Amino acid sequence: MARVVAAAEPDHSASDWLEPVVRAALAREPQGWSRPVLVVRVDQQRLYVWENGKVVATFPISTAERGTGNQDGSLQTPLGLHRVARRIGDGVPCGTIFRGRVPTGQVAPILREPGASSATDAITSRILWLEGLEPGRNHGGSVDSFARYIYLHGTDEEGRIGTPASHGCIRLRNQDMIALFARVPLNSLVEILETFR
Repeated sequence: MARVVAAAEPDHSASDWLEPVVRAALAREPQGWSRPVLVVRVDQQRLYVWENGKVVATFPISTAERGTGNQDGSLQTPLGLHRVARRIGDGVPCGTIFRGRVPTGQVAPILREPGASSATDAITSRILWLEGLEPGRNHGGSVDSFARYIYLHGTDEEGRIGTPASHGCIRLRNQDMIALFARVPLNSLVEILETFR
């Protein structure tokens, strides 16, 4: 199991492998965004934030319980280059439950015990909705990440962070999701990797 890293703790040891990943992502994006680049490592259950040539934050995450895959209906986390297409929930209270991307006004009880599952599996606090940038892989047809509603979002199952437990999305602890949301503007790139080779 991957070591659980404290919220926003930079992992400077990741720079060696992360820099070429970020450079490749930026080279494939026609706009050449200089915004923060997020890199998800499924094998590590970690999200890295790369900005100004270095890792500025690292967050433990939870990707899909069923592994990785881009097909609609697979309940798997899609791989490849994405962008943040929508930012939802700015300013709502921590733990706010969303249904259909609309805040309900209810705050979820957060389960922090290791492995604890909720009956509702709520999407909470903030949503960063991803759009794939690779036609045929994560954009268009039956592999479209945006149409699959693939998000980075808070969860009421914080005790499962660090292990694959989602239904395709990338979950973060609520305070981590709020911190990430605050530093990630629209169109920020998100590279989702199974592992680094």
